[in-house]
Amino acid sequence: MAEITAAAVMALREKTGLPMMECKKALTESGGDQDAAVEQLRKQGIKTAESRVGRETTEGRIAIHTDLGKKVGAMVEVLCESAPVGGGPDLIDFANACAKQLALGPGAKTAEELLKQPSPSKSGMTLQQQLDDIINRIREAIKLGRVVRIDGTCGGYVHHNAKVAVLLQVDGGTAELAKDVSMHVAAMRPSSVSKEDLDAALVAKEREILLEAARKEGKPENILEKMVEGRMKNFFAEKVLMEQPFVKDEKQSVGAYIKASGMKIVRFVHWELAKG
Repeated sequence: MAEITAAAVMALREKTGLPMMECKKALTESGGDQDAAVEQLRKQGIKTAESRVGRETTEGRIAIHTDLGKKVGAMVEVLCESAPVGGGPDLIDFANACAKQLALGPGAKTAEELLKQPSPSKSGMTLQQQLDDIINRIREAIKLGRVVRIDGTCGGYVHHNAKVAVLLQVDGGTAELAKDVSMHVAAMRPSSVSKEDLDAALVAKEREILLEAARKEGKPENILEKMVEGRMKNFFAEKVLMEQPFVKDEKQSVGAYIKASGMKIVRFVHWELAKG
């Protein structure tokens, strides 16, 4: 049996961040082979992660990656148990790597599909292996949540706490303007881009409520429809992105502002960190 020196244990500890005794045990079982010991610890880390299934992951972060030249954008959500881990360098790097790979790689419909792909920040590792290594060292439940990719010119915005983010598909305009509109979406939470995109049932229900309210006010029947149409403007200004006053220039609607800039909004995806 190969002698397991203190230097070898320390080297493995520096590589993995795990306790000395676990490193020594792994080296002993692998005959002193550092690579084999790392792989064994990684497998143990997978078991550790599996043992944490079901634990609440109420913290984490959202990351985006956009490339105007390649006309693609992606957004991912990584969930964990505690705020310090969510804001730590390991999770920041992992979330950014996932977003970049999703945007610039072959794409993925699910988190599981994305995790099988190479990590752009850790050479020779898959994203799953990168995640396993983080769980191995941190000993906290961590998982990749929602993923979305848009094939088209995209801008985006991630709030400073990384718990709110917007991915915005546009035609024309600039990256700065797309970011400004994304910030507006994050702040004002519109339900749709245009009136036409809004849920027809929701619109009909609002009209019904306003019509009944006008009748109770004793308004003449012949002006009820006109009154309702006028009041619906407030409803659309609350729900529809293009009708909302732009947060950076409230004298104009978002629609008027971007039209003057030659930009068209195709769609947006607005996430707030899920509680898993």
